[in-house]
Amino acid sequence: MDWILEPFAVGFVQRAFLAGVLVSVVCAIAGTWVVLRGMAFLGDAMSHGLLPGVALASLAGVDLVVGAVASAIVMTAGVTALGRSRRLSQDTAIGLLFVGMLATGVIIVSSSASFAVDLTGFLFGDVLAVGPRELWQLVIAALVTLVVGVGGHRAFVALAFDVRKAHTLGLRPDLEHGLLLVLITIAIVSSFRVVGTLLVFALLIAPPAAAVLWARRIPVVVVSAVLLGVLANAIGLLVSWHAGTAAGATVAATAVALFALSSLAAAVRSRRRATPTAASPAEIVENRTP
Repeated sequence: MDWILEPFAVGFVQRAFLAGVLVSVVCAIAGTWVVLRGMAFLGDAMSHGLLPGVALASLAGVDLVVGAVASAIVMTAGVTALGRSRRLSQDTAIGLLFVGMLATGVIIVSSSASFAVDLTGFLFGDVLAVGPRELWQLVIAALVTLVVGVGGHRAFVALAFDVRKAHTLGLRPDLEHGLLLVLITIAIVSSFRVVGTLLVFALLIAPPAAAVLWARRIPVVVVSAVLLGVLANAIGLLVSWHAGTAAGATVAATAVALFALSSLAAAVRSRRRATPTAASPAEIVENRTP
């Protein structure tokens, strides 16, 4: 048991694990809706779209979170505006913004003498360097995400199930969609300093996707995704400590591995029972239709 407890007796590993727990909560709530609505590409684009703002903040010597928030606002506004065009599909609009923001960020960062260091930190984060300030930021992000997730749950269910039904219920789909973009933004902005924008996508998608294979109710999906995220953080930090690998990348790889195991187990269970065991995203949403 000593080899399991030894890493978590160290202060910076304890902070890293606590940060991972908070990130798991934020990403599970936002990621559940990303998975159910098939918005994975948007989540990926949003995470990489932070680069210009982070690069400018780094060059200006201000808090990177300020730059990340600015970029997120630009991305959200751009996706919303272009998504209203009848001539462009949403995927096309997201793809154009994704490439444009990423290219702009690389151009800005490349003008800095510390290009490699800045880009590496942005992409992969440094979970072992998390301090009290980052922990408090994550606590606030988790609280805001819980409030928005619980308050907007009914609207998110209706929106994911049928936009027309959302209208009949007196809801405003455009507003609810914007609120969902806010949730995704909070998850990415609050987590990128811990695991980086390249790896936060794994925690945003993998735990909810693994949970969807087994759960048939949305609250169960969220709670299961949180638990899987926490497990991925614990295993990832443990492996990283003993194997000497990058902590953030190991956590992300563990989350994806847990999804693979969940998918394999679900497939085996389906073959044994000769009936589907996992509800599709549409079935999950339908079961929770208000």
